[in-house]
Amino acid sequence: MGSDARDEDGRSDSLMIAHYDQTTNDVKLVSIMRDTYVDIPGHGMNKINAAFAFGGPELVRKTIKQNFDIDVNYYALADFKGFPKIIDLLAPDGIEVDIPYEMSYGIGMTLHPGKQVLHGNELLGYVRFRHDRLSDFGRVERQQEVLTKVKEQIGVSSLMNLPKLLGVADSYFDTNVDNKTILTIGKGIINGKSKGMETLRIPIADSYEDKRTNVGDVLDINLNKNKQALEEFLSSKDNETDDASSSESKGSN
Repeated sequence: MGSDARDEDGRSDSLMIAHYDQTTNDVKLVSIMRDTYVDIPGHGMNKINAAFAFGGPELVRKTIKQNFDIDVNYYALADFKGFPKIIDLLAPDGIEVDIPYEMSYGIGMTLHPGKQVLHGNELLGYVRFRHDRLSDFGRVERQQEVLTKVKEQIGVSSLMNLPKLLGVADSYFDTNVDNKTILTIGKGIINGKSKGMETLRIPIADSYEDKRTNVGDVLDINLNKNKQALEEFLSSKDNETDDASSSESKGSN
């Protein structure tokens, strides 16, 4: 879960589910759109990002379980101030992106069109921008793009940086995952030479419609269709999904 300090009502700005398979070393990432219209336990129908404001990480977990029948064991709440520092440690050479048009509104900087290598603060602006025709869909796409490219850059130097990474993360992340587990996963991803990261967006294509409700504009989803897609995506070959865990960039809402 990613929190936005500008969001006065405390809603999570990014919401992702991360899945790591210790046997295959496969890494999967699901982004749940923040306007997804779901049933929040004890609060009725609302945007999924309201769950965090109503009851923190635990209510987010219950909301995911109630609507999608996925058990999320762990959470990480990320402060956007820490994102640039973490990214620069994981990808010190930066991330190459192709910016289609000028991005400036709402991100505190101006990113110009064209292929270029971005670092920490610039990448934060890139993944937060949503004032274009794609709105939040474009932002989710960019978040997954950056995290996938960061994953591709993780190598031996990243393993050496893990203790330093944990020290930085401690200041900007609130999580119930202990350091031993984080180190084990980190070493597994690096030493296991895992393949690229698979990604999924909820709602999936052609499974929702824009709707105006008493809580504002929402994505009214075909719950069964998205629930099935999520279950199939997270399932390993042996159909085990017990390792599903929440994370940021990723994030995110």
